[in-house]
Amino acid sequence: MTILLGEILQSVELWLKLIKKPQPEAFVNPNLDPVLLVPGVGGSILHAVSDADGSQERVWVRFLSAEYKLKTKLWSRYDPSTGKTESMDPNSTITIPEDRHGLYAIDILDPDLMIGSEGVYYFHDMIFEMRKWGFEEGKTLFGFGYDFRQSNRLQETMDRLADKLESIYNAAGGKKINIISHSMGGLLVKCFMCLQSDIFEKYVKNWVAIAAPFQGAPGSTNSTFLNGMSFVEGWEQNIYISKWSMHQLLIECPSVYELRGCPNFHWQHVPVLELWRERHDSEGKSHVVLESYPPFDSIEILKQALVNNTVNYDGKDIPLPFNLDILNWANKTWEILSSAKLPSQVKFYNIYGTSLETPHSVCFGSGDRPVTDLQQLRYFQAKCVCVDGDGTVPIESAKADGLNAEARVGVPGEHRGILREPHVFRLIKHWLKAGVPDPFYNPLNDFVILPTAFEIERYKENGVDVACLKEEWEIISKDQDDLSSNTTDKMCSISVSHEGPNQSYSEAHATVVIHPGSEGKHVQLNALAVSVDAS
Repeated sequence: MTILLGEILQSVELWLKLIKKPQPEAFVNPNLDPVLLVPGVGGSILHAVSDADGSQERVWVRFLSAEYKLKTKLWSRYDPSTGKTESMDPNSTITIPEDRHGLYAIDILDPDLMIGSEGVYYFHDMIFEMRKWGFEEGKTLFGFGYDFRQSNRLQETMDRLADKLESIYNAAGGKKINIISHSMGGLLVKCFMCLQSDIFEKYVKNWVAIAAPFQGAPGSTNSTFLNGMSFVEGWEQNIYISKWSMHQLLIECPSVYELRGCPNFHWQHVPVLELWRERHDSEGKSHVVLESYPPFDSIEILKQALVNNTVNYDGKDIPLPFNLDILNWANKTWEILSSAKLPSQVKFYNIYGTSLETPHSVCFGSGDRPVTDLQQLRYFQAKCVCVDGDGTVPIESAKADGLNAEARVGVPGEHRGILREPHVFRLIKHWLKAGVPDPFYNPLNDFVILPTAFEIERYKENGVDVACLKEEWEIISKDQDDLSSNTTDKMCSISVSHEGPNQSYSEAHATVVIHPGSEGKHVQLNALAVSVDAS
């Protein structure tokens, strides 16, 4: 069945290409309100600038010599007196390039990479799409990169963002700004809204948060603290940065501690850190038990597991335990975030990812191989208890923004990949009233847009597998455009068949409707039917 459905989608995409009209050249619409794009953790190019001669090199992201540059330029130590993490290299300073009005730093994170490019594409597809709508770099389209190692409320970052908003406001001739944030960028914007509320209200018109961990990403961060993390997946990670080198970087980053999760949030399902451990009863007999530690209690486990963690820098072993000073700073950050209030003149929209298994709780060890030494946890492969989300942020966290939202939409998609989803582009275009309105846009039932990411849902009927397409679309919307068109819909019927083993035969049919004026981008896939003959 999966083969049939895949062929249906491929046939639809081929048909769309055949009827697609030539795309007009990019134009500039001077009437658009300006947009500022704010990335998440790891989503900004970082340069190391030599203090001696001012020369600079890109140290994040790069695939060539990536591990060496990470260790020599980005490994850092936290200074509790300032709340800032400082690079161990005393001879260089980390900066964020401002080329292309801040867009260069958040577009393609390794511009020199020729293969595996999707792994480092960040806002590239969105920038490309928005330019087609009429946005112009430096006039109505801007980017805000930042040192993602730092706290989301670091005063230096807050001051830079305030200056950025003022400069955009002036460049746009006094027009208020639409902020589009991704992932941890949502926490940064929310911190700014709390700490610089007057500036936020003065300059911001709309805020669209995408895949924001509004209450943290507890499963992913617990796993990161104990095992490290990979910034890219697939074969690229074999030539990139090791998980443990990333761990040694992130263990001193306040931003990662601020992703552990709000300590006062009332989870519907409390995230836990679980350990299979060997215990002895009063008679000395051993038995293996599964122990669960909720967020507050898990801190002691992290402390013991990392008590002897060190990093060798410049020939010296430097201790890097679980940092309680950073934890205290992060808890204060959550206090600030919990008190956030949206200014009455600002509209807020929330897009969150769905349909992927997302770490919520993590478990180490097993009944056959219990954990005997907490300091050996780094050598255990974590087993995740997953919930629905985008693969990184659980839906429960992403939806709990605590703000008066105009709309909250669940879009099937992966945490970073969601920035390339046509669903997301259409929502942003509609909310920001950018470009030519689509008269057939209806957020309540517009749930199939091709090409699209999809999930196959399987059933058992009469002893055979039957599959269907599954799309989740959750929305609260106050505004509907009431527009009409006099042109005719385009329709097409598609059928595919597949012969299986033991003379089995299956067939799928679909009817496709393309609404006029949408240039093949507003597509409804109707009357999808699958028949199976298992004889």
